Amino acid sequence: MTGEAGDHALGANSEVGRLRAVLLHRPGAELSRLTPRNNDQLLFDGLPWVARAQEEHDAFAEILTARGVEVLLLGELLTETIEHSGAARIQGISAAVSARRLGHHLAEDLAGYLRALPATDLAHILTAGMTFDELPVSEGAASLVRQMHHGPEFAIEPLPNLMFTRDSSFWIGPRFAITSLALPARVRETSLTDLIYAHHPRFHGARRAYESQVAPVEGGDVLLLAPGVVAVGVGERTTPAGAEALARSLFADELAHTVLAVPIEQQRAFMHLDTVCTMVDTDAVVMYPNLRDQLSAFTLAKTDSGVTVTAARPFVEAAADAMGIAKLRVIDTGLDPITAEREQWDDGNNTLALSPGVVVSYNRNVETNRRLVDSGIEVIEIEGRELGSGRGGPRCMSCPVARDDL
Repeated sequence: MTGEAGDHALGANSEVGRLRAVLLHRPGAELSRLTPRNNDQLLFDGLPWVARAQEEHDAFAEILTARGVEVLLLGELLTETIEHSGAARIQGISAAVSARRLGHHLAEDLAGYLRALPATDLAHILTAGMTFDELPVSEGAASLVRQMHHGPEFAIEPLPNLMFTRDSSFWIGPRFAITSLALPARVRETSLTDLIYAHHPRFHGARRAYESQVAPVEGGDVLLLAPGVVAVGVGERTTPAGAEALARSLFADELAHTVLAVPIEQQRAFMHLDTVCTMVDTDAVVMYPNLRDQLSAFTLAKTDSGVTVTAARPFVEAAADAMGIAKLRVIDTGLDPITAEREQWDDGNNTLALSPGVVVSYNRNVETNRRLVDSGIEVIEIEGRELGSGRGGPRCMSCPVARDDL
């Protein structure tokens, strides 16, 4: 882990309370698995230069540490969890080794091999995957699956999107929520987050807020607008059923009183709500201007008699009412439509707040960052030339596990 271990309480009730601890994943060998043949399937727009991506990520982590944030690295937590818990080891292997894909005998042999590995080696395979060429040699074991697959094909799929830690879990109040990722390339990520929260000593006693095994909900679609107020994007990755199930669960656990379901276009440019809108202050968002007047929200509210669902109305109005403020300030990515579209694609709206009015942003979003500064927001810029090839910015790459309450 990077930084000093803190004694701050786990949890968050906003997007902008002072950040105390955050979960990151330093990109590793899983990115080296990307090729021109599989990058689309694995959800990357290009082939990142892995060493440079690591340098950029290290710089991001160093900035957070310098600002007093405890940085927890998923890879290190995973290794420590496997060392600490036999149940975690079994859980990780079970999620990674599919009898449906490999056949019963090969899956059984591979699971046995993985159970005997040192924790560091197993953690590597669970994140970077394993090709058929890399399978252990088992004398006398007959497997049609093994013989018919080409050696470079994956027996265990890599997880190159693991660095976007925002999606597989999020914290609300003092609890964590395990999400359900929509696309096959990412489904297994939640198994790693789940076993870390369940078995790592750092999270001992932490309770679940929500866990879905059916309707997709992804963390990038979940914004904690204010204490008790949550916005959930509904589009390519989160379904209406997922948003409703999340809302009802949060209401039942008294973690929220209002949830805004926000429809967004089902296309890659707008894959999550946080690609078009993120909180930068207690009363302000940065937002893609082309959607400012189009973005709407259905309001789900907890009442004494149950749950009410109110028809859609403009998002900025619905959000302000739910947050109990007169107006939600909107800082956009530039009025020029070409600049705005470019910077939205380059994650100009995807900022990570370190405290009210202080955010981290990619340095290439020059116009957006200028407009943020002109609006009184402190912008800490980072390089993201290689990190951005997976379509994610500073917020996507970070899962806050501890923020000060507002």
